[in-house]
Amino acid sequence: MPSVFLTRRYTFSSAHRLHSDALSAEENARLYGKCNNAHGHGHNYAVEVTVTGAVDPRTGFCCDLPALDAAVKRSVLDRFDHNDLNALPEFARLVPTGESIARLIWDKLKAEGIPLDSVRLQETRDNFFEYRGER
Repeated sequence: MPSVFLTRRYTFSSAHRLHSDALSAEENARLYGKCNNAHGHGHNYAVEVTVTGAVDPRTGFCCDLPALDAAVKRSVLDRFDHNDLNALPEFARLVPTGESIARLIWDKLKAEGIPLDSVRLQETRDNFFEYRGER
């Protein structure tokens, strides 16, 4: 049976600082610029979660929307919204770049059994990050 793709959009606000302990202060400043500010900064993120599956002839849906919403709320929104990402255990050894956040969201939702096609994270008007798993 053919697959259909469904994308849901969610929003959360978080603070972070781009800084790597593996780099010198000068390297961090050069690489991350103003995003290396010791006090951090915040973003209003939008995350688009795209799932795929066959259309259920009984419901007409390709996924269980309440289950998807609950998984995103539990694994992403409740965890990241209004938090300092650097203070979360997930980022103890990971710089919370958009790339890292998108991949972490993927990993969390995949662990929930969500049939993912992609995770797209919008950090600013101009910065988008998309992760599609190991292909």
